[in-house]
Amino acid sequence: MIETITKIVDADIRAKAARRFKERGIILPTFTQMRHPEKVPEEILQRLKSVGLWELNPLNLFRINWKNEPVVSGGGFGSVNYLELPSELTGVKARIVLLVGKWFPTGAHKVGAAYGCLAPRIITGQFDPTRHKAVWPSTGNYCRGGAFDSVLMGCTAVAILPREMSRERFDWLREVGSEVIATAGCESNVKEIYDKCWELRRTQPDYIILNQFDEFGNPVWHYNVTGPALEEVFSKLKGKSSNMAAYISNTGSAGTIAAGDYLKARFPHVKVVASEALQCPTLLQNGFGGHRIEGIGDKHVPWVHNVKNTDVVTAIDDEACMRLLRLFNEPTGINWLKTNGIAPEVADKLNLIGISGIANLLSAIKTAKLFEMNGDDIILSIATDSVELYGSRLRELRESRGDYTTLQAGRDFEGCLMAESSGNIKELNYTDRKAIHNLKYFTWVEQQGKSVEELNQLWYDREIWNDLFGQADVWDAMIEDFNREVAKS
Repeated sequence: MIETITKIVDADIRAKAARRFKERGIILPTFTQMRHPEKVPEEILQRLKSVGLWELNPLNLFRINWKNEPVVSGGGFGSVNYLELPSELTGVKARIVLLVGKWFPTGAHKVGAAYGCLAPRIITGQFDPTRHKAVWPSTGNYCRGGAFDSVLMGCTAVAILPREMSRERFDWLREVGSEVIATAGCESNVKEIYDKCWELRRTQPDYIILNQFDEFGNPVWHYNVTGPALEEVFSKLKGKSSNMAAYISNTGSAGTIAAGDYLKARFPHVKVVASEALQCPTLLQNGFGGHRIEGIGDKHVPWVHNVKNTDVVTAIDDEACMRLLRLFNEPTGINWLKTNGIAPEVADKLNLIGISGIANLLSAIKTAKLFEMNGDDIILSIATDSVELYGSRLRELRESRGDYTTLQAGRDFEGCLMAESSGNIKELNYTDRKAIHNLKYFTWVEQQGKSVEELNQLWYDREIWNDLFGQADVWDAMIEDFNREVAKS
């Protein structure tokens, strides 16, 4: 049956890790400190003033949170970074708000999900940084976050991702010293990544696979850090009659959508919406295919997705995302928006939204239209990363489609934002949810070695998800104890 990670498995390996951390001056932050960075020790806050946001410095482990000051170097902590998009841009009355991931180290929040997978292995003696290599299978930002965390925690990283992902990802991974394995295909080719993981398990015993799709540390981090950040933003924005209406998350590895589990525990009426690509509508239609919304691995249901808490599924056309990528970032597009009613302070910040963030935005619009939401309704979502990670995609679009024009800007605004419909969206009932959950069988039981008993436990055990999400409290106590051991080593 499914077990939590709450006990020391090998004290000798843990002691080795402690000595490595002592040698390299590494201190692990607790989940509480990532949720409340104001609790980070003053000594560390002072030292961070001379450290760049992307610098390979162990101190940057303490910047794995949503509250980093939005500067590239030396920043402290403030409130949650977010961007509210006005009705003039979205075409709906509901207030759509995106948390901004750009101000994490590596420019994406996946460093948090990766931390949630690696740190518990270290503090329980399941990972020896002097011998083991951390393998990060991913379709994008997760392997970057894992590589970054590995370097900061004195480990060797191995990144596995499809060869058709953006060039920026591969270049950066090699720059930080990761081993890089490129598998066949694009965003949707997750099985090829899994196949490579099985090959490494058979041939490389020192390679420890940290698969975001079945590592519960991924959703645990989002439940305990992203969820409270969303709640904090809602509390800041809400008025007397405001309603926590919906939370939108691309399914991807199903880590980020776990923030919806946190919100549901506090706002039971909130609609948790899973967004995916129309070109690969796995949840919506049991569909398959390739697409261009980087950061959404699909053609399967992740093991860590608590489908019981998913209320709605949407599918977004990747062509709309690519067109809006240009509208939001080409100078001609930004100027068009400013001259057509979009405030400059909004238009100039649209570069904070990467491709998957655009997909979340479009899913939020669909949701607002389907449920006829009004100005009292607040829809929360995530901009995992920014355009900074997609410069090569913009260049490819210019080369293939020519210079961006004011005419095209108008077409994209009307065709991709104002005309976004309530089609390709489905509100789920109990049997719909169970049908999606049952799809896990074909990936996880038939291919990945899980048992039917574990699959059923995730559906029928009323306490299993609370137990899994609650691991963070135990891990915090173990992290504090591990840090004390490091100090004594």
